[in-house]
Amino acid sequence: MTVIENSVALVTGGSRGIGRALVRELQARGAAKVYATARDPRTVTEAGAVPLALELTDPQAAADLARQAPDVTILVNNAGVAFQSSFLDSPIEDIRREFEINFYGPLYVTRAFAPVIEANGGGHVLTVHSVLSWLTLPGSDAYSASKAALWSQSNALRLALAPRGIGVTGLHVGYVDTDLTAGVDAPKTSPETVAAQAVDGIEAGALEVLVDDVTRQVKAGLAADPAVLYPQLLAAS
Repeated sequence: MTVIENSVALVTGGSRGIGRALVRELQARGAAKVYATARDPRTVTEAGAVPLALELTDPQAAADLARQAPDVTILVNNAGVAFQSSFLDSPIEDIRREFEINFYGPLYVTRAFAPVIEANGGGHVLTVHSVLSWLTLPGSDAYSASKAALWSQSNALRLALAPRGIGVTGLHVGYVDTDLTAGVDAPKTSPETVAAQAVDGIEAGALEVLVDDVTRQVKAGLAADPAVLYPQLLAAS
């Protein structure tokens, strides 16, 4: 279990959406300090947060970040992108960039901060996944694949970091009411609800947090015939 009170947390992509809500929730639970990263740190406007610059595709930037925040005990890998890229039609560079940001970015940051957190007596890593870690929809080809790979990354890091006193929680969400889903007409969870459940998961040492009914249903559906998750294929046959 990880105690939030008096901890020092760092949230990537902490300037808006889920990231900003996580910064606020960690502060409300008593974190002594919360760093919030963005490509442009001037966009971090949450009162009390310590803004830091981070370019997720640059491993040197992650190493520099760890030197700027040597007191971190909780790392939240939140930053990510969705380009609506297609495996058949989109430029390969678009697909590669989604993997660079969604898969390699969190890996760079976690590798940089694992020795920091261990040196500070242990702590926790929370990584934001998606229901699309387990399911793909038209237009989410590379996003889903990168999040599936990120899920596998978290599973591996959980085993590798446990002996070093560092827990790992995977946070899986469906549609959240942020800029990323502004054009989606579907029920959405508020960022505040997501953040509250995420921090509950950190405190409890949960391996995974499934935020909403859709996420729980899809995860349960992995044990069934894959056709259950892709009814459009049945309709087309």
